[in-house]
Formats: sequence, structure tokens, C-alpha cells
Amino acid sequence: MGFPVYDYRTDIRNVLVTPQIRSRFLKMEPGQHAQLHSHDLGHEIFLILEGRVEFEIDGETEELGPGQMCVALADRPHQVRVLGDEPMTMYLSVTPHIHPTHTPRAEDGERFPHNFAPASAYDVEPDMQVSVSELVARQIHAAQLLEELTQTCAAVQQEMGQQLKTALAEGDVDAATAARQTMWEALYPVYRAVSELADVWNALAPRASQ
Repeated sequence: MGFPVYDYRTDIRNVLVTPQIRSRFLKMEPGQHAQLHSHDLGHEIFLILEGRVEFEIDGETEELGPGQMCVALADRPHQVRVLGDEPMTMYLSVTPHIHPTHTPRAEDGERFPHNFAPASAYDVEPDMQVSVSELVARQIHAAQLLEELTQTCAAVQQEMGQQLKTALAEGDVDAATAARQTMWEALYPVYRAVSELADVWNALAPRASQ
């Protein structure tokens, strides 16, 4: 059956949108620029494929061309401007991708209100057959599950963490390995629950103003 293959010359859109990562190809025309903004949680990676651009990240400016990449870390204000008379095409990814995805910034870095963009802004079609009430119920359930798992995980980390320290101090590699495995087995469901909470939240947040 195969898997999707994307081409930056034709697929100018978001190609993967999940709570863990949003990735897309983006084309900008000569002179075009993006508003200064930041992401509360997400690191954003930019890889230039065609054209030249000027990036400003956290007050510093660099010019990039094809094959070059830069990173705007979470909460760092950044913007981009196309240079020259040729269009620019880039690949970008934001991870994690959690609503509100953008925080607009003033030129002096002052934070404006969060931007809760509609799902369509990310080429996502919301499932309108699921009501907001149902999404709220799922959100609450996911939060409660995360609370339970986090409490269990914290107890395991405390107990096994002490065993890990003792095993390493005594040079008992087998015991240290077993303690680490138990810590991971308690931690893994927490990450899964966080992912579920984020997934429901990303479905609910854009609907809240509709």
C-alpha cells in the first residue's frame, strides 16, 4: 500500500499535524514577511529549499539560503522576510504543536493575546459530528487520567530512583537496569496520557469560539 510522499514543489501545505509535531512546506513571495510571534511550547525548525530570506530570532538577524537551517526555540520571538526578487520555499516544523499555537509580539517583544487559530489554518478538517460538549467531557476524562497516572508514576520514580542510586553505588548493574526499566514502565503511560490530552485539546480549542 505504501506511504505518502510529499514534494515541496507541489505540496505547499501542512503535511503532518499532530500534538507532537506540525510540519509543512511554505512558499512566500518576494517582499513578503511574517508577523513577529513566538510559540509558548514549540521549538520551530526552518530549512530553506529555494530563495533567500532574512530571519530575526530573539532580536538577532541572519540571512539564509538553500540548504541552510535555523531554529527558533520555544518562547523566542521570531519573524522572516523574503529577500530578492525570487519566491522562497521552506520546510518548517513546530514541536510540540499545541493550541494556542502562536503568540503575536510587538516590535519591542511585548506579548499580545494568544492566537487560537481555526483548524483550517493548519489544513485540518475538524470532525463536526463530535459536539463541543463531548470534547469537553473527553478533555476532563483525559486530564483526570493523567492525574492518576502522574501520582502513580511519582511514587514509582521515588522508590525506584532510590533503588537505582543504591544499585549504582554498589556496582550492581542488574539491579540498576531493573530499576530503570520499572521507572520507564511507569513513565510511559504518562507520556501517552499527555499525548491524548493534547490531542483532545487541539480538537476542542479551535471549536471554543465557534
